[in-house]
Amino acid sequence: MAELDDQPGTVREWATDADGVPIESAIVAEDLDLRYPTSEEAVVDCARLDVPEGEVTALVGPNGSGKSTLLKALANHLEPEAGTVRLHGEDIQTFQQSQLARELGVLSQENESPDSITVEDLAYHGRYPHRGFFDAVGPEDRQAVEQALEQAGVEHLRDTELGQLSGGQKQLAWIAMVLAQQTDVLLLDEPTTFLDLHHQFRVLETVRQLNEREDVTVAVVLHDIAQAARFADNLVAMRDGQLYDWGPPREVVTEQLLADVFGVEARIQHEPELQILPQRALSE
Repeated sequence: MAELDDQPGTVREWATDADGVPIESAIVAEDLDLRYPTSEEAVVDCARLDVPEGEVTALVGPNGSGKSTLLKALANHLEPEAGTVRLHGEDIQTFQQSQLARELGVLSQENESPDSITVEDLAYHGRYPHRGFFDAVGPEDRQAVEQALEQAGVEHLRDTELGQLSGGQKQLAWIAMVLAQQTDVLLLDEPTTFLDLHHQFRVLETVRQLNEREDVTVAVVLHDIAQAARFADNLVAMRDGQLYDWGPPREVVTEQLLADVFGVEARIQHEPELQILPQRALSE
């Protein structure tokens, strides 16, 4: 990882374990310059980002730090001004849309669908990349949808139209659709938005189980660094469109990071598990 000029501490090498052994990455982004039509300067300037294969990586940082913008580039929803994103070694822009959807599941914050569609029908949309245009729904599709509805905790809402759901229920329905794709890599942009604490943990536990049982690689944007530190193998901390630090939560989460990135004074406890104890907001 490239070191920021004012970054404290020891800089870890990208995609290596604690012993310095290289780790294969499902996604690698290099020399990214990300901007929108309305921005004259880069919104995100990233020398390199690795999403290690078979692990959960959480992108954390304050609002406006560039987390969601970076995830859009990883999902091929935002074309970089410069730089490349590679999925399993291939430039992501060379994938056909259906091919990419079989490899990469994406949950964004900008989901749209008719209010009249049911939760079950929405989940079946996740199966489209696996079928030909004229192919009927098969046993594998039905099994995948049933499993996704159960994992997302919305099987009791299968016949309910999206327009009748609360914001949190609707979010879980979209998560079920992404899970039904059964991809090896998942990108999730703040999947716990609108959810109460119980359902936040339900979603994060589901993501963890997918990773552990199915070896699914996950990159997820989370606004709660305490939750991210608990559920993720790696944290990518962002500040002002740049990467501040990267690595295992126990190494990345420091009092200095919480002050520099989140603007809070906090104490860190490592035993019996990593805990963040906020004290006060720092003056800007």
